[in-house]
Amino acid sequence: MSSQPASRRTVLCCAALAGAAGLGAAACTPGGSGKKASPTPTAPVDLGSAGVVPVGGAKIYREQRVVVAQPAKGEFTAFSAVCTHAGCVVDSVEDGRIGCPCHGSQFDARTGKVIEGPAVAPLPPVPVTAKGGRLVAGPGA
Repeated sequence: MSSQPASRRTVLCCAALAGAAGLGAAACTPGGSGKKASPTPTAPVDLGSAGVVPVGGAKIYREQRVVVAQPAKGEFTAFSAVCTHAGCVVDSVEDGRIGCPCHGSQFDARTGKVIEGPAVAPLPPVPVTAKGGRLVAGPGA
């Protein structure tokens, strides 16, 4: 290996690449615009028919960032669908587990508690009610 100092061109090229890499990383982070979206609804949200949430299972409402479970007929619980590890939206519910696609975190669909990390915090609860056969989630629900 040569012990010659790096040329000005090499230094400038490396600085430009490092800057571009930083911009790319910022663009890939959740809420990359600098404004962080709330992990739960900030106002009541009509989720539609309560009948689409299976008894003993759960349904993900991706656009509203909510997961609704029905542990027993007519009993509903809801949680944020935003993973507490890196802010990804969860994408699956199987065998009572809510799964995050980004790093593999798993949450209990009945309680929102972490079953498997890297997440360490549970999914935040979201108020939910069934009114006239329709689900409403969020504050005041």
